[in-house]
Parts: sequence; C-alpha cells; structure tokens
Amino acid sequence: MNSERRRVDTLNVMAISPDDKNWTWVLERECAECGFDAGSYDPNDIVDTLHANAAEWVELLESNDVRDRPSPQHWSALEYGCHVRDVFVLFNERLRMMLEHDDPTYQNWDQDATAISERYNDQDPADVAPALLHAAESLAERFLTVAGEMWQRTGTRSDGAKFTVHSFAQYLIHDPIHHLHDVHQGNRTLAAG
Repeated sequence: MNSERRRVDTLNVMAISPDDKNWTWVLERECAECGFDAGSYDPNDIVDTLHANAAEWVELLESNDVRDRPSPQHWSALEYGCHVRDVFVLFNERLRMMLEHDDPTYQNWDQDATAISERYNDQDPADVAPALLHAAESLAERFLTVAGEMWQRTGTRSDGAKFTVHSFAQYLIHDPIHHLHDVHQGNRTLAAG
C-alpha cells in the first residue's frame, strides 16, 4: 500500500474516537500499553527526560511518512507531535499557575477538538519540530525553578483531580513517553503495510 493511500484527510475524516479516559490511574500502576511506571518516576529527572523525549520527537518528525496514519482510528506521527508540543505548552502554563498561586484550578482542554481546529496533520513538520523543542525547553526551564517544598504545591484539574507539583510531573511525563510508544507501534504497522 503506498503512502498516498494511507494518508487520511483529517478535515473530512476524523475517525478517531475522542480520548475521554481519566489517565490519572498512571500514578498508581504501570501503564500496560507503554510500560512506563509514572508512580515510581523521580520528578528530579524531568528536565533530562524532557530533553531526551523532545529530541526523539524531532527525529520522528523528519520521517517521510510523518503524515501517514497506521489506521483511520490512530493519529499520525505528525498529529502526535503536534499534540505533544501543545501538551508541553499547556503543562508549562499549569505549572506556572501551581508555582505562583495557591491550589489553582486548570481549565479543561479538549485535545481532540484542538487536533481538528488546529489541523494537526496539515501542519508543517519543519515548523512543528522546533516548536516542540522550544516548548519542551521552556517547560524544563520552569521545572528547574522547583526545589524543596515547592514540589508539594498543589493544583486541581477542572474535573476535581488534585496534583502536587511532584505528582503533576509524574503524570505529565507519561504523556509524551506514551505517545512515542504509539508512534513506534504505528510505524511498525505502516512498515508491515
């Protein structure tokens, strides 16, 4: 099957089911899909993890089949890359709120609506890669300011889920790691053709 046939027109067909799962369970047990154990992850490592993760995304975004979906129900590497970039931006703002305000509440973010409205699969990977790197670096810089009791500052998601900066870092880092797994799995499916 050639690349042209695999590419899905995301404006006309957004066949992906919305992700409405509450992923906070990753703080309690290892993710069966990607194998990452967020609950045992040391948030003091987050700066290095963000840098390494972002570098891997840049490599993936250079692929010739970056826009190809492994199936109509799964995002392409480009769509996942755009999502991860936006996660880094969003979590940077949420972290800022947690560090500057007492127990702030974060507004809901509809990632699926954003993917459609921002036309993720139509974005230029040459623009997405440096934006993702910048977003990861900005988030890493903010985490560098966290020390001591700051790890215990709290924030609340609009659905009522409560986080400390410590658990927030653990929860956050699962997302880009999990999506690397998604893309690698999708790439295996595409290669099998």
